Amino acid sequence: MDSFSWTLLVVAGGSLLALGYALIKTSWIFGQPVENPRLKKIGGFVAEGAMAFLSREYRALVPFVLVVTAFLAVANKGMLRYQAVAFVVGATASALAGFIGMKVATAANVRTTHAAQGGLIPALKVAFTGGSIMGMSVVGLAMLGFFILLFLGRWLLGSSVEILAAQVLPIVTGFSLGASSMALFARVGGGIFTKAADVGADLVGKVEAGIPEDDHRNPATIADNVGNNVGDVAGMGADLFESYVGSIIGAMVLGVGIAASDDYRLKLVVFPLLLAVLGIVAAMVGIGFVRVKEGKSAQAALNKGTFGATGIAVVFSFLLCRLFLGGESDNGGVAQLSVFFSSVLGMVAGTAIGMITEYYTGTDTKPVNSIVKSCETGPATTLITGMGVGMVSAFPPIVIIIAAILSSFSFAGLYGIAVAALGMLMTLGVQLAVDAYGPIADNAGGLAEMAEFPPAVREITDELDAVGNTTAAIGKGFAIGSAALTSIILFSAFRQQVGVGTIDLMNPKVVCGVLLGAVLPYLFSSMAMKAVGEAAFAMIEEVRRQFREKPGILNETEEPDYKRCVDISTASALKEMIIPGVVAVITPVLVGFVGGPKMLSGTLLGVTASGVVLAIFMSNAGGAWDNAKKMIESGAGQGKGSEAHKAAVVGDTVGDPFKDTAGPSLNILIKLMAIISLVIAPMLKNFWGL
Repeated sequence: MDSFSWTLLVVAGGSLLALGYALIKTSWIFGQPVENPRLKKIGGFVAEGAMAFLSREYRALVPFVLVVTAFLAVANKGMLRYQAVAFVVGATASALAGFIGMKVATAANVRTTHAAQGGLIPALKVAFTGGSIMGMSVVGLAMLGFFILLFLGRWLLGSSVEILAAQVLPIVTGFSLGASSMALFARVGGGIFTKAADVGADLVGKVEAGIPEDDHRNPATIADNVGNNVGDVAGMGADLFESYVGSIIGAMVLGVGIAASDDYRLKLVVFPLLLAVLGIVAAMVGIGFVRVKEGKSAQAALNKGTFGATGIAVVFSFLLCRLFLGGESDNGGVAQLSVFFSSVLGMVAGTAIGMITEYYTGTDTKPVNSIVKSCETGPATTLITGMGVGMVSAFPPIVIIIAAILSSFSFAGLYGIAVAALGMLMTLGVQLAVDAYGPIADNAGGLAEMAEFPPAVREITDELDAVGNTTAAIGKGFAIGSAALTSIILFSAFRQQVGVGTIDLMNPKVVCGVLLGAVLPYLFSSMAMKAVGEAAFAMIEEVRRQFREKPGILNETEEPDYKRCVDISTASALKEMIIPGVVAVITPVLVGFVGGPKMLSGTLLGVTASGVVLAIFMSNAGGAWDNAKKMIESGAGQGKGSEAHKAAVVGDTVGDPFKDTAGPSLNILIKLMAIISLVIAPMLKNFWGL
């Protein structure tokens, strides 16, 4: 049995391991009790709203999926038409991951609230288990997709390096395209939904009506809680699913191009798959490390799982490089230790970016304290200081990304960069578990408030939520770092596939491409921000209308119309996500066929450089404004209800679409444009006669 065949068996085993874990833990989550009738009722509203949005979003995307599938089937020739099948598999896997994550998260949040009555330990266990199901579902479905497509490719075409390079891997790029397309709409649509609800709940409920954020009298509060799941569970899961798949495919394509023996090139092609499977095992062990003891913080328990998984992944990576890649003299400059060091660089870079993100956005840090201070002089200084924090925060992560690129390239060339990107996401199962834990904990706190649980329960959910804010910031750091490296390797794979050699930066077409690419993130962000503004306006008007026409809401003699607010967010999100999505999909196709591969190369360079920096700025500025507001609400500065608090709410309102809509969507924009370029590379090669 050749290395490709037994790798498929390992991939299948990794998929079954991850999905089996998710299935067992899902059964455990749904087996946990929820006894409070009011909690059941409100939790039911959140679950119903979340699943209604997701089903309507997926139905709205069916025509898009059919159009792209038809295009790939018609535009390609010969066996490359199977790209259409791979695209459908990728879109389906991404949608299924979002469905599983949403279903479990909306079940875990009410059970976390119930468990919080017994203390921090049971509450953390339920919330983190819910997050771990999302993490393991994403990696398990990714491996399942790879197994299906590579098995069919081997059965139909064969497994020689030449066949892999010419036909199988170009077909499999459709898998990444499907994942990327769904991720973009999930991020944009989910971001618009959640921020419209959040802004409406904050500005009318907290500022105008003077009621708490998660007060059950606020008509937008259910939509706000639904939005936490829509944006931060389904959206983040789709985002990292796309990065994970893209980094693996990019590394496989680059492995084919190494100037080594056929046997060693085949090993380099399957190596990313084996590394990903070992990452699943490391993540599962890391998940087992998450245990909080009495008197210890939940953050320490989560850190133990994350860092423990990373340590195990380093050992696994070394053993795989030593035993699988070792002993080859004809290695084309990509030796075993070079690959190992590249993978470790990715892990270190991802962790470092996460820690920097936490410094600039975390509670009681110097940058956030500066915003708290600026709130005392009004909204204008709040916005100025927050934007300054966001701008300066972009510099250190970019330096780390540069260092990771240069170092991994010096070790193993472009393949080293690809392995570094995969190393950053090797333990995605536990990284995403920690990240998805955040919105579950946040929802649990909101449900405790709305169901009027005792203050002691809210204190526990607040502690879980505070840790969740930190994990969300670190998760965004990983997402940005992985997006930068993944887009670079996909761009490199595109150049290899289309046959573009050296790119002359003084070529007018290339210069125009760079400028076009540089402005696209601003155009895309503008559309996303405008969409949030319009959706939020509709939500604000609706909440004001309900308070005006139902005065009994505030004294609890009348019930708010939660469903109407959920419908407004849903309709706005589905309507406004279309144009940004179409721009992202159409641009590389038009540039490639009108301007040529070199102009498209310039566009990819421009959109990557501009998009990564803008994404860091927006995500960190928004996170810093958010935690400045939370600090003031906890007693810092002039305290809750003061003029400084009102200024902080304004800053947070501006920052919300920064960090939860436009910023995260840019990660997907740069990766989606790169993978579209890679998918159409064979068409461009034929069209331009290269």
